[in-house]
Amino acid sequence: MMPRIKPTLLFFEDEQASAERLADAANLNLARIERHRFPDGEIKLRLPDTLPTRVVILRSLHQPNEKLIELLLTCKTAKVLGAKHLLLVTPYLAYMRQDKAFLSGEAISQKIVGSFLAQLVDAVIAVDPHLHRVKSLQQAIPVAQALAISAAPLLSDVIAAREANPLLIGPDEESLQWVSQAASRHHFDFGVCRKIRLGDHSVQIELPPISVAGRHVVLVDDVASTGQTLASTAQLLLGAGAKSVAVAVTHALFAQDAIQKIQSAGVQYIWSTDSIPHASNVIYLASCLAEAIAKIYGEH
Repeated sequence: MMPRIKPTLLFFEDEQASAERLADAANLNLARIERHRFPDGEIKLRLPDTLPTRVVILRSLHQPNEKLIELLLTCKTAKVLGAKHLLLVTPYLAYMRQDKAFLSGEAISQKIVGSFLAQLVDAVIAVDPHLHRVKSLQQAIPVAQALAISAAPLLSDVIAAREANPLLIGPDEESLQWVSQAASRHHFDFGVCRKIRLGDHSVQIELPPISVAGRHVVLVDDVASTGQTLASTAQLLLGAGAKSVAVAVTHALFAQDAIQKIQSAGVQYIWSTDSIPHASNVIYLASCLAEAIAKIYGEH
């Protein structure tokens, strides 16, 4: 019997470290996509001359707009070069929050971008995608195989290794699914705040009815962006007597002065996964992404 040819993992230079970890964990061949930018801003890509029938594309979609064009060029070219099945591994999946038109005339970006990706690839793996009014990743990206995996257990393991008897707090109602998963793994106490958003950079937080006095509190969420919610919550927790406050998040977006804002609020430690490269990364997703790839290929 002829040996089965390993899939090739295509990656871009800015994600080389993550690609090397994933290729090693999932037993994939590794190939970098060459990228050139013309003076007018257009980009040119070059893939390997030939590809196997199964190709995995690693592209985390923070700062997503240009990356979506990269995926369009990559996927169309990969099919020309021999790929029959394209699997997109996108640890951070953008454009999922706008899942309905809140005001007349608004674009429903989740449906539009999800349909766009579904026309390019055959399968998708994402980590803690920001889904609320749809029940599955497959509803957002209508492909034959769509796996959403959670980093909550990995966040829980890091918290367990670094804090004694921590209290886990979700900064808003939407964080319940992540904080409850993280808490259940090591039987931590947990609670969830109530958030009233007053604007893109202004929120009002109400702490849960649980004593935080003298506790080592860890704020757990899927995404940290402006840092305003985490900073406001940390200040309230410390004001209520918390001994310390740390932050554990899956996706470290941390726009502009977010880190400074969070640290100024009294947060001692920030821990994140490598779904988005950041100085706070202490959790590597390669092993759980490799397990998901094996499921897609029917090898696990």
